[in-house]
Amino acid sequence: MFKPISNQEETDSLILSGKAILLYFSTNECNVCKVLKPKVEELLSIDFPLIQPFFVDTEKFPRMAAHYRIFTVPTLIVFFQGKETIRKSRFIHLDELRLDLERPYTILFP
Repeated sequence: MFKPISNQEETDSLILSGKAILLYFSTNECNVCKVLKPKVEELLSIDFPLIQPFFVDTEKFPRMAAHYRIFTVPTLIVFFQGKETIRKSRFIHLDELRLDLERPYTILFP
């Protein structure tokens, strides 16, 4: 479900052209991510199917991580209509993420 992103130009284009984008910054060695990522995928597919999810490997693309000021993994950034709306890092509670997504999502996709 998460599509990999490999360069800044692609990311910028997606953010500007998409209504709702989620960037998931992580590494393959992140143990928290191994548990969290499938749960975030499930949350998006069930409750927020119009949010487009993308994955950025911060070890392969450290400049992208620096550009978005990623200091720890996992970090999620959600953009609605090109604007950063939600940022969550490290210990991400799914119920809290769901609540944070509901209002802007229902406004954008009535």
